[in-house]
Amino acid sequence: MNARDDRSLGELFGELSRETSSLVRQEVALAKAELTQTASTVGVDVGYLAAGAGVAYAGLLALVAALILLLGEAIELWVSALIVGVVLAALGGYLVRQGIQRLKATSPVPDQTMQTLREDAEWLKNQAR
Repeated sequence: MNARDDRSLGELFGELSRETSSLVRQEVALAKAELTQTASTVGVDVGYLAAGAGVAYAGLLALVAALILLLGEAIELWVSALIVGVVLAALGGYLVRQGIQRLKATSPVPDQTMQTLREDAEWLKNQAR
């Protein structure tokens, strides 16, 4: 069935303009939502980095305490402080590495918005035919 559209060219362009601006507003809203989600994820990952740095700092303090005990006692007591310092430093290094890996895995690009923009461009291309 071929239905004839009696709208003028000006009316058709006006409708296209309204629908295009509506589409752009929707895409901007989607991009904002996606970027908010990404920012939230990055905030958690930065928390891992901060926790790792704090634990590594505690390890450094334990190593300093071990050095002080070594100089003060010169035997065995420093060994236990050294072990604690190495363990805390290793734990801190692990937490920092985890935070960096998670940050690298987070995409700053709003993927869903990009996909819908591609679909919209394809739709517009098909409408122009």
